[in-house]
Amino acid sequence: MQKTATTYLLLITFVAAIGGFLFGYDWVVIGGAKPFYEAYFHLESDPALQGWAMSSAIVGSFIGVLLSGGLADRYGRKPLIYTAAILFIISSVGTGMAADLNIFIIYRVLGGIGIGVASNLAPMYIAEIAPAESRGKFVSINQLTIVLGILAAQIVNWLIAKPVLPDEIIATTWNGQQGWRWMFWAGAIPAVIFLLLLFLIPESPRWLYNKGKHEEARRIFLRMGGDYYANENMATIDAANKNHNKLKKRNLFRGNYCSCCCSEVLSQSFNNGVASM
Repeated sequence: MQKTATTYLLLITFVAAIGGFLFGYDWVVIGGAKPFYEAYFHLESDPALQGWAMSSAIVGSFIGVLLSGGLADRYGRKPLIYTAAILFIISSVGTGMAADLNIFIIYRVLGGIGIGVASNLAPMYIAEIAPAESRGKFVSINQLTIVLGILAAQIVNWLIAKPVLPDEIIATTWNGQQGWRWMFWAGAIPAVIFLLLLFLIPESPRWLYNKGKHEEARRIFLRMGGDYYANENMATIDAANKNHNKLKKRNLFRGNYCSCCCSEVLSQSFNNGVASM
């Protein structure tokens, strides 16, 4: 591939990988805010509510992961990634503004949905735009940004929190009234940047091709790596689709299909994958 095409691919990858950064940040930021919002909401003597406040985002993550795959297949990768960015913004702002525990949890669940969508679709999108021979390297960038998001959350919490003296009541300190809010609000900054940068990246060309938008998919592949790259990827997608059509779920339970034909189809898929690398 041309150097300019590789730069373009890296740009797309890093933009998509911001979803991983927000995943890491939103998942971890609550740890630093915990002693302060618990004092604000008077949860010190209620372990059940403490656990629910901490884990509510997991419920949202479950919902996000459960729904994102099917919706992304129907409507495309980008609309769902847009949705994740918007949910991160709403969650960051809303959680920081919450004056009631129930409102706090609602916004944490919304952020969790964003986490579920981003954790599912960001690596999927990167894998679909990356060259087969370096797909692992490109997808690993998303893993790197998750760790960077975790690190950023810890640093932000450390910078925002002010020392609390032993004789001070946390609920009456700046940390207990405002500090924990700024920890969540800080997450809105990368989320807004993510949303704006998403306008610069294309829809997944593999999804476009599978939806019959071959010319649009080809134009994106051309920009990514030139004519040869476009032809190679479109041929690979076409071959994969043909093999997928041969192997239906119901055929796995028919006579000798599983021991013979299934092996043949899987072997063809493997050979096509190796040939494309």
